[in-house]
Amino acid sequence: MLGRKGEKTSMDQSIKQLDAFFNPRSVAVVGATKKINKAGHVIFKNFVENKRRDVFKGQLFPVNPHEDSILGFQCCPSITNIPSELDLVVIVVPASIVPSIMNDAASKKVKGVVIISSGFSEVGNHELENKIVTIAKRAGIRVLGPNCLGVYDSKTGIDMLFLPETKVLTTGEEVVATPRPMFGNIAIVTQSGAFGVSALDYLAGRQIGVSKFVSFGNKCDVDEAEMLNYLLYDAETKVMLLYVEDIKSGQHFLKVAREVSKKKPIVALKSGKTTAGARAAASHTGAIAGSDRIYDAVFTQTGILRAKDMEEFFDAGKALAMQIPAAGRNVGIITDAGGPGIMAADECELKGLVVRRFSEETVQKFEKLKREEKLPKFATNLNPVDITGSGTSEMFELAAEILFQDVEICGILLLGLHHTPALQEDYIDRVAEVAKKYDTPIVACDIGETEMALYTRFRFDKLGIPAYSSPEDTARAMNALVKYGSYLKKNRCLNDYVQSFLKGKKQ
Repeated sequence: MLGRKGEKTSMDQSIKQLDAFFNPRSVAVVGATKKINKAGHVIFKNFVENKRRDVFKGQLFPVNPHEDSILGFQCCPSITNIPSELDLVVIVVPASIVPSIMNDAASKKVKGVVIISSGFSEVGNHELENKIVTIAKRAGIRVLGPNCLGVYDSKTGIDMLFLPETKVLTTGEEVVATPRPMFGNIAIVTQSGAFGVSALDYLAGRQIGVSKFVSFGNKCDVDEAEMLNYLLYDAETKVMLLYVEDIKSGQHFLKVAREVSKKKPIVALKSGKTTAGARAAASHTGAIAGSDRIYDAVFTQTGILRAKDMEEFFDAGKALAMQIPAAGRNVGIITDAGGPGIMAADECELKGLVVRRFSEETVQKFEKLKREEKLPKFATNLNPVDITGSGTSEMFELAAEILFQDVEICGILLLGLHHTPALQEDYIDRVAEVAKKYDTPIVACDIGETEMALYTRFRFDKLGIPAYSSPEDTARAMNALVKYGSYLKKNRCLNDYVQSFLKGKKQ
């Protein structure tokens, strides 16, 4: 990948520069204010709270010429008045003032700037955006934005989300509004800040952790390709979720994404597919529409898994973070409910997966269990395996063991509907113990939104088996594992990826 002389050095330098966004030694918030409903107050308060909790370790400076101090921190009228070196500047002021702030940042030799402010190319103000790009390039400053939400990193305490964690209802009750997810191994890279923060809400609600969150906005400087390359070398990131409206640096993106995908999966949600969507994207971040077929081809060539909607986007990311890719398209289904088993089989085949009759050896293993009365005599065992409403924890455990032993089965879908009277919750742990012994991916499903359904899915998730609320979602999650496995196999790096993944799980 990095064969030419000097290329490795420049790559290291690029990564080092971008690290200022996630792990700065010092941060200035320009536009910090005491006015609690202003973005500048929320962002500065995020940093203050994280510093007081000893999560953010760096120096912190509020910049506002009209305030003496904010939240106990002495204000500076300008970043040029800050006495120490400055790694990162977060700008939350009107767009017209931003160029002068950039000039101050240049004189201060700042490494990175995040421009939260809007009012640039997304509203046709290209001249103003070009001005800040020129200043940044001349000074060697890396820029995120403008018109973005910036960065969230729970491990280092970087939190530029100007959306408060809680809101007070008219009744006086305080509720969680914009939760910050726990630490995890999924990175979110997004062109849309609003979608990005909704993604954080979604993942937090499902107790799925995030390694890093990056919002680009107009992408006047740092773009997807550079950030994917940075995350490739981030030990905490296993999977990248990428929301895009357009990709500007086409050839560079192709080159980087192709290499990144061999080491870490990328799931993309590309909006602006229709005429109306493309028009909305242009007014949102100044995105230029391109043929949707071209994007399909780009994602296929680079091994990026394209999600058709938001739900598939998150479902695929979750599956890839928890399970190894599948080495082939043959899948087996275990269920205690005939209808959902059929629904899963239908969706699998529609996605190109193979739900064929089990080998004679596997069928005979199930027949033996029937004769021993360990499975109901009326259970079907050709694929899907339907242990019926008489299913018990032991039956699921035995059925899972048989399918894991079948060398022709490359992935398992387990649909354990909790409603059946004989099934106890310990079947989850039993199946997970069986799964630990094998290198075949497994995904699970329980339908419902009651306490038992939520408990079942969360317990599966906690044990490293991604669980979903519908047979179709479960099948689509398995399809992501199959498609990614196929890409790795084609590039002769499946075994290396699997070994690396399993090694990481043991640590």
